[in-house]
Amino acid sequence: MANVLIVDDSSTMRKIISRSLRQAGLVLDDIYEAGDGIEGLSVLGEKTVGLILSDINMPNMDGLEFIKQVRASGKTMPIVMITTEGGEDVLKEAMTNGASDSIKKPFTPEQLNEKLGGML
Repeated sequence: MANVLIVDDSSTMRKIISRSLRQAGLVLDDIYEAGDGIEGLSVLGEKTVGLILSDINMPNMDGLEFIKQVRASGKTMPIVMITTEGGEDVLKEAMTNGASDSIKKPFTPEQLNEKLGGML
């Protein structure tokens, strides 16, 4: 059982990810949502989270800065970037800063299960 934090500036995308996680058959406790990295850090300060799914391009604090802040705070849970970002440079930077993996949008529940099943 695990709590998941979804960080994405699109509320529609957060709902799609949330629904896809349930459809993927992953065993989850709670799914928390945040609209940017700043909100994400706030949730992490209040809740126990076992997995983070984060967009890269967001206002206020983007996914790359969010990863840096999470890792700087000593948290070690997997962080998976969910992004339309095709640029290998950006994904490589995310991995260098502590991301565990990435999933490109659009994705299927099966892809989520395959990528995330071993992390929960």
